[in-house]
Amino acid sequence: EVQLVESGGGLVQAGGSLRLSCAASGFTFDDYVITWFRQGPGKARQFVAAIAWNGRPYYEKSAKGRFTISRDDAENTMYLQMNEVQPEDTAVYTCAATQGGRGLTEASTYDHWGQGTQVTVSS
Repeated sequence: EVQLVESGGGLVQAGGSLRLSCAASGFTFDDYVITWFRQGPGKARQFVAAIAWNGRPYYEKSAKGRFTISRDDAENTMYLQMNEVQPEDTAVYTCAATQGGRGLTEASTYDHWGQGTQVTVSS
């Protein structure tokens, strides 16, 4: 059974840091691009960051320079280090996986999804 399980969300003050994890099982992790999406209250789902099989990262504009995505293929886990968080980063963060290499910012590209973890940033 394919599973993606997020953890690490919580309440953090603006300017603080948080590290999210996405643990995968049931598929060959290092064959997949792994990505974070987020959905804030009253907002559409938004691409945040992706990491390819070779470790190449891709970032949404507001995440670049503040967030760092990484993966540990030996542990089948992907991470999102979030620094200098702001109230507008408040959202449910969900990880997703795809074997495709195109359309990485589009939710329809992804085959597998986790349940999400809540990140709340207080001002």
